[in-house]
Amino acid sequence: MSLFFKKKLYISMFILLFIGVFSLFAQDKPVGLIVDDSVLRTQVKESWFMESPERVLSRTGFLHNLAGGGRVQVRTEATDDEFMVILARELVNSSRRNAFSGHFPGWAQGSWILTRKKDTGEPSRIRVFLRSDPFTYIQFRPAGENSSQLDVVLYDAFIVRSLSVPVSMTRLYTMPLNDALSLLGNKFPRRYFEPNLADYRQQRLLVSKVQAELPKLNFADDGAIDHNDRYVYIKDGAEQTGEVGLNCSGFAKWLVDGILKPSTGTNLAIPPLKEPFGDRGSSFTDVYEELHDTFFGLDWIRNLAYHAWSVLRSPDFTKLNEIEVRSEPFSRLIIRQGRETSIQSYPGFLENAGYGVEGLLPLLYTLAIDDPGKIYLAAVNNEVGPPTTTENPRGRPRMRKYFHVAALIPYFNENGAFRVTVFESAAETSILSFRNRYPGHYVSLVRVPIE
Repeated sequence: MSLFFKKKLYISMFILLFIGVFSLFAQDKPVGLIVDDSVLRTQVKESWFMESPERVLSRTGFLHNLAGGGRVQVRTEATDDEFMVILARELVNSSRRNAFSGHFPGWAQGSWILTRKKDTGEPSRIRVFLRSDPFTYIQFRPAGENSSQLDVVLYDAFIVRSLSVPVSMTRLYTMPLNDALSLLGNKFPRRYFEPNLADYRQQRLLVSKVQAELPKLNFADDGAIDHNDRYVYIKDGAEQTGEVGLNCSGFAKWLVDGILKPSTGTNLAIPPLKEPFGDRGSSFTDVYEELHDTFFGLDWIRNLAYHAWSVLRSPDFTKLNEIEVRSEPFSRLIIRQGRETSIQSYPGFLENAGYGVEGLLPLLYTLAIDDPGKIYLAAVNNEVGPPTTTENPRGRPRMRKYFHVAALIPYFNENGAFRVTVFESAAETSILSFRNRYPGHYVSLVRVPIE
């Protein structure tokens, strides 16, 4: 990906996650209803896709009105080694019906980008944005004279990688998008580009209600509210003194109590939430558990989820392998380090650890699509203790400790923009802040149904 386009994408992501630019624009259409631009691509094939790089880069961009509606800006952008021919769709302003916005960011739904090598003019990839989201797209790469390969990328995770497509890149220059997708059959995960916005009404409502209550809450170390509505200390149940409040665990309990109280009429008691839940640890960690409370955060979120499922669904749905997130539809990630990017394997779920935080955002995106109607409690953990090194070959075994709890709510807003709202320690933060705060850490996730 070009450095110029990377910068534009990073700016877009900042706007997306912190300012909410997507609220200004209309909902995307189902993939099958994206207005076709193959006639335009046929018209510019020879002069923009096949012509020498020098001549293409000397051309002036232009606007084109599609027969099916909407405008496309045709332009080029270049780096040292590559250049892109961009057919950028226009974002539609939702505040005025069918109004032109004048914005052609390159990632609006239906935008089509051909990347070519500067020295030879050969194609490197074709990228198509099926949603108005700079971090969800498909791309075709050359794989021979009469074939190509498909990637499906969601927030830097490869949901599909190198799927064989029985047509050449040159044929894809002019092939209608839906014809190309039909060649893939059920191997193309269409659902990840067509969220049903009605499925997320409860999440949107919950987020707004919690946000309204946050100004009334304070942070207090080891603080929680017990089943008698008293602010107490989690460690011994003693009533709080001074300014009362909640810590990260107490806040997660407050959130789940708010979901369950309409059904139960009371808050959950604290002692049962501290009990061990499921397999975790070993005979080695038993010695340290009483001293360091290593699994407190893990037991806490598992017990909260257990009670939520028991109340809102049935005790039959409270097995650990049902309430804990243990699968993911991807195994490779794009890792970004400064200006450099690389594709690395992602191990996915690890017993007694959960997921590496670097894959958290695409995991939450796929969970929002595949399992709507849920929020997630997270227990952040990492290994502690001196590592074994060449200087210290007999170092003590490292121990995993769960030290922080947060609530993660992935959903799509009314205009179809993907959001992850993060609540932790009686405050709202962001998924980027959460992820960047814990590099190299792991996160165990449990599902909590909402009604």
